[in-house]
Amino acid sequence: MHGHQLRLLAEEEHLDLWTDITVGGLYGAIKRLAAEELIEEVRTEQVGSYPQRKIWRITDAGSQTLSSLRLSGLREIVLKPDPFDLVLTRLDPDHLDDLPLVIGARITSLEAMLTEYEAHTRAIARYLTLAESLAMEHRVVRLRAEIAWHERLASQLHKLIIDERARRDSHDPTG
Repeated sequence: MHGHQLRLLAEEEHLDLWTDITVGGLYGAIKRLAAEELIEEVRTEQVGSYPQRKIWRITDAGSQTLSSLRLSGLREIVLKPDPFDLVLTRLDPDHLDDLPLVIGARITSLEAMLTEYEAHTRAIARYLTLAESLAMEHRVVRLRAEIAWHERLASQLHKLIIDERARRDSHDPTG
């Protein structure tokens, strides 16, 4: 298929729900895949007054790479470091009193994400395969876990702030 067809398919299949690839980034990906000889141009076509479009197909090497990526995607566990965790362990002592408001806002944002995602899932549920439904459920479970952890953090903020102030005071040469 040509790039525009691929872009339409990516939108239709909600690529953004399954990957960090943006629909707009597909054309750059096509160039990279072609440079790596994972896809190849099979012909150029032009329909009416539309511009000429290159038609691409996957190569044998591309099929092998795709098969390998699918297998590694099933085997690998990906838990990316969250910058929040680094900041939490290195809090700004001058803004400790802002933490309850900031954490409360994070919880509100996470709850809104969950609500929106669940509504979207319900809206498209009849179009989903069992595997797609399970993948979407996985994201819901992860969001709920994130909310639960943030609520635990919120319940511990008073102690955390006291601990941070004590730590700062113990390192303060003027104290």
